[in-house]
Amino acid sequence: MTKKGILVVSFGTSYPETRKVTIEAIENRVRDEFTEYEVRRAFTSGMIINKLKKRDNIFIDNTEEALERMINDGFEEVYVQTLHIIPGEEYDDIKLAVHKKRKSFKKLVLGRPLLYREKDYHEVVEALKNQIPQREDNHAVVFMGHGSTHPANACYSQLQYIINDEGLENVIIANVEGFPELDVILPNLKEKGIKEITLMPLMLVAGDHAINDMAGEEEDSWKSILEEEGYKVNIYLRGLGENKAIQDKFINHLEDSIEGNPLRAE
Repeated sequence: MTKKGILVVSFGTSYPETRKVTIEAIENRVRDEFTEYEVRRAFTSGMIINKLKKRDNIFIDNTEEALERMINDGFEEVYVQTLHIIPGEEYDDIKLAVHKKRKSFKKLVLGRPLLYREKDYHEVVEALKNQIPQREDNHAVVFMGHGSTHPANACYSQLQYIINDEGLENVIIANVEGFPELDVILPNLKEKGIKEITLMPLMLVAGDHAINDMAGEEEDSWKSILEEEGYKVNIYLRGLGENKAIQDKFINHLEDSIEGNPLRAE
């Protein structure tokens, strides 16, 4: 009998509370819905892996280590499902690890991240509607994306275009580490006459960026900058991984891989 497994790969987080309701919640859904597969975990952030090892004595593999462990444990058919948002640098690292280990399995398939095909963007916008509050005309929602120097940073612009096309008024994406950063969207907020802003993470977990860079009390946090600019600021401190419709998306991407169409276009 073929030994089959699923490797769920995320960037990771050192915050146990958000890990439980995002990464672990998705992993548990995978276990519940794919009962014939053994589910394992890997993180792509070496910094987080090292921090958890040193601080909590928790040992988590990176993608290549996890696949090597699965080879040694006799797995023949493995599906790797990323929980990353865009097909950026971290996703490239997963692809490289999968490429290195492909010949060691009868079947090794990598699924797509949250934003990949056009259909994914439309479905993600529908999922975001579940958490965007009802608002007055002068109340905006600003999503904090991670951002990247990788060409896949353009995914955020495509998502913004589809948000606008879907008629979601005053829902704006800015990034911590890539265009458009907060200072780029500030003139747009003023031009629209915005008075109140709800900040939300456009990240799987509400980790360090959300807690400190977005919602922190330091003067360079988004909350502090926006309050200094005169806005009333509300904080929504939940990662996308808590959104059931986003969880559904990752489950569907995994189903596509198992059905033989991991990069499904239609």
